[in-house]
Amino acid sequence: MQQEEEKTVQLFLVPTPIGNLKDITFRALEVLKSVDVILAEDTRTTGKLLKHYQINRPLQSYHIFNEHKTVEKIIERLRKGEVMALVSDAGTPGISDPGFLLVRAVKEAGMEVNCLPGPTAFVPALVNSGLPTDRFTFEGFLPHKKGRQTRIQGLVGETRTMIFYESPHRLMKTLEQFAEAFGPARMASVSRELSKLFEENIRGSLADLILYYQEHPIKGEIVLVVEGITGRQISDK
Repeated sequence: MQQEEEKTVQLFLVPTPIGNLKDITFRALEVLKSVDVILAEDTRTTGKLLKHYQINRPLQSYHIFNEHKTVEKIIERLRKGEVMALVSDAGTPGISDPGFLLVRAVKEAGMEVNCLPGPTAFVPALVNSGLPTDRFTFEGFLPHKKGRQTRIQGLVGETRTMIFYESPHRLMKTLEQFAEAFGPARMASVSRELSKLFEENIRGSLADLILYYQEHPIKGEIVLVVEGITGRQISDK
């Protein structure tokens, strides 16, 4: 029954490991082996994954710099009966990675999309943080320049736990801006290299984290989780 349903799907969104190559589902491997084409954010990165699992399917580049130009061509190929899988370099496509435009276009064309469950970096970072998980907001990457302060100021009164993606060379700037906007005592957690050999989760106040990373230069992919404002913090203002 499941296979009959999947035959009607033109586009699969397939999550890929965020670090450890074993963090991929049996179903994801089955789909990657069965589709006509795999759309990849970086064909070199995806090529390594496919080689590891002995998957030999055609790869096509699909990334943030070419997605506007390629969507219509992909739609035409899907209409002709091709079945495709979309993957990003790591994690679930469409989460701070290319995918939204294609999914919308496929849906608008009346075709089916199926997103498989699988790895995404912010979930383990949130759970590892020790901060409330019942309500949270995923903010992804902050703007680098224009609109950055506006976005941060808009979160000053946010009561939910906040999740951000950040790069190593911008982490200190972000921690300092958060400390200024939210207060240095606000609790937060920095997770890096999730599921990899040197995974690290450091928790403390924003002031503590600033001091820690002044002494410990950071490398690798980062998820920053920040406590929402509490009733106590509101009354302290």
